[in-house]
Amino acid sequence: MEQLLQYDTDLFLFLNNLGTPAWDGFWIFMSDKFYQIPLYLVLLYLVYKKYGVKGTLFTMLAIALLIAATDQTANLFKNVLFKRPRPCRVESVIELGRFLAERCGRHGYFSAHAASSMGLAFFIGALFKKEYKYLFAFMIIWAVIVGYSRIYLGVHYPGDVITGMIIGSIYGTLFFKLQQFFLKKWVTS
Repeated sequence: MEQLLQYDTDLFLFLNNLGTPAWDGFWIFMSDKFYQIPLYLVLLYLVYKKYGVKGTLFTMLAIALLIAATDQTANLFKNVLFKRPRPCRVESVIELGRFLAERCGRHGYFSAHAASSMGLAFFIGALFKKEYKYLFAFMIIWAVIVGYSRIYLGVHYPGDVITGMIIGSIYGTLFFKLQQFFLKKWVTS
């Protein structure tokens, strides 16, 4: 296990040190959930166009529960089960990396940003697979960029991000299936 953690640290340092001041603003932007609001508004419009008011409200509830589930699962892993310090909390890593985040939480395994963005990507991708052929690929690329931004800023190891993406994809698929089941049962009947 120690060797795996060392590989994760080495990969973190490699990826984190690829950063340059010219790109810092972009990666800070991609990591901030509030800057993503225009994307969320476009997705909300697409959901409304497909489902109308009642279906949109129901879908928004499903997405809110998806985000809450990924976030709370990440908190459970971070603060109860693993308690792995973030790279911005490890002296030997701080000396060798670049750290741009304004805040650095205590524990990092796994990334809630990566989980929630990948969960949303899988949910939206499944929701619109017939209507918008390239939307799923766009959402996956967006989620990967958000995940990498966490490494770039120095707050997560690659293993934190990859685990978050895997868990997010599982939750995104699960919540999409639940949304479809309950949408048919309660909204369209």
